[in-house]
Amino acid sequence: MARRKQLPAESLVDLQRRLATLAPRSAERRTLMQETAALYGLSESSLYRALRERARPKALQRADRGVPRILPNAELERLCEVIAALKIRTNNKKGRHLSTTQAIRLLEEHGVETPDGLLRAPKEVLSRSTVNRYLKQWGFDYRTLMRVPPAVRFEARHSNECWHFDLSPSDLKHVKRPAWFEEGRGHPLLMLYSVVDDRSGMAYQEYHGVYGEDVEAALRFLFNAMAPKSSDDFPLQGRPGMLYMDNGPIARSLVFNKAMGYLGIEVRTHLPRDSDGRRPTARAKGKVERPFRSVKEMHETLYHLHAPETEAEANAWLLRFLIHYNGMQHRTEAHSRQEDWITHLPAEGVRAMCSWERFCTFAREPQRRTVGVDARVSLDGVLYEVDPDLAGEEVVLWWGVFDTELYVERGEQRFGPYSPVGGPIPLNRYRSFKKTKTQRRTERIEALAETLALPESVWGGTVPESIPGTVSAPTIATTAFVDPDPFQEIRYPNALAAKRAIADYLNVPLAKLPADGMEALDRALAASLRKTDVIEYARNHLKPLLRG
Repeated sequence: MARRKQLPAESLVDLQRRLATLAPRSAERRTLMQETAALYGLSESSLYRALRERARPKALQRADRGVPRILPNAELERLCEVIAALKIRTNNKKGRHLSTTQAIRLLEEHGVETPDGLLRAPKEVLSRSTVNRYLKQWGFDYRTLMRVPPAVRFEARHSNECWHFDLSPSDLKHVKRPAWFEEGRGHPLLMLYSVVDDRSGMAYQEYHGVYGEDVEAALRFLFNAMAPKSSDDFPLQGRPGMLYMDNGPIARSLVFNKAMGYLGIEVRTHLPRDSDGRRPTARAKGKVERPFRSVKEMHETLYHLHAPETEAEANAWLLRFLIHYNGMQHRTEAHSRQEDWITHLPAEGVRAMCSWERFCTFAREPQRRTVGVDARVSLDGVLYEVDPDLAGEEVVLWWGVFDTELYVERGEQRFGPYSPVGGPIPLNRYRSFKKTKTQRRTERIEALAETLALPESVWGGTVPESIPGTVSAPTIATTAFVDPDPFQEIRYPNALAAKRAIADYLNVPLAKLPADGMEALDRALAASLRKTDVIEYARNHLKPLLRG
């Protein structure tokens, strides 16, 4: 078989270059083709065919790829939008939603009401595979639409600027000898309360036996976290600027928010689910959850060898572990968590915490009650006698979580404090009994016990003052606590109120006092209006004066 003549490749390229310089309808193109065909002994048809078959880039896909053929582009896109909307509308918390096949059936048989009217799809045109392909191509698929927004991570610039607060059940479950328990409810659950400084990651934790999330235990824990510690190796203290926590019962408690407000601490909670678009719940709890895992894996696993019997013992062991934990390396810096907390303290220092006496006055729970006709009201079986003007009135009672005093609020007026009646004798109203021989002997032995000590040979050497490897805390600057005193529980508001309290304590009008006694009383009240000082002055000076 004779081999077909072919034009050399370089000649074909040269021919294409020469043709490209001529106009499409130029007569010279035909002349050039005839001369080339005669030169190489080819027909004009073969030459034209060689030009068409010359290698050139070919498309890897169809020209109409991505363009629907079953329906116009705009109509099919509208149907896919409605199908995607049906999937979102029928979604539940477990991720179940209407399938593509059922959505197509509804559109074909019944249609869907939209803001533009009833929308129906033509029958036997849409298929599951076609719709799913265009849903994914146009970004209408369920996975793309339900994708959560990106997380925004934050970090405080200074120590104590933000604390994370949370609690978690301990793996120990409960101790053998709990500090308290309620009849019929069994042993309280041992809960692990924790705060973590956002900047340094320094953590403080405590065990508390509670039945659920107890607000009283949370307030006790936060006071211990903000107060100076007994160990010099644990410098964490002061009031944070913000407390970041979840939306549990503690964050919803009015007494908790009131107490934090008096301390000047902002309480900020996690955004609830779907409150900001498709945002999930509590995406920023890693800084407080990580110490929980470390304690349970590095510390609580040792309880299988020897478990604590009381909460006090468990907290003592936990504090020793936290000193070691805070001495470990910071998550990003080249020093420990404790060093990072000390280094990044604000210029004005830490905000000092108030005393426990003052903190108790902040923790008051409000209750709306109607005062009885006898001007008495009952709280948890304890009777309080209020002002006679409040008889039969609907008032708000503010009773202390950590004390027994009661304040009453009616409109813009506040009355109190009121002590229980018909129960224990109020403070400063009872007489003390003479100490017995047994009591005096017990006090003598207790005084002797305080002076006893054991030689160092018992311990086999000296006990180190601090744990090796930890950073000794330097002197930390503090700013004074500004006392709001909302209920005037520590001091009398003025001298007149103090004189009324003295008259009520002595059960004698102050007009019966001699002139020099009144002058001495005025000088004492000018020096101090503190309730303990006023009552002590009345007991030591005025009561003997009246008896004389």
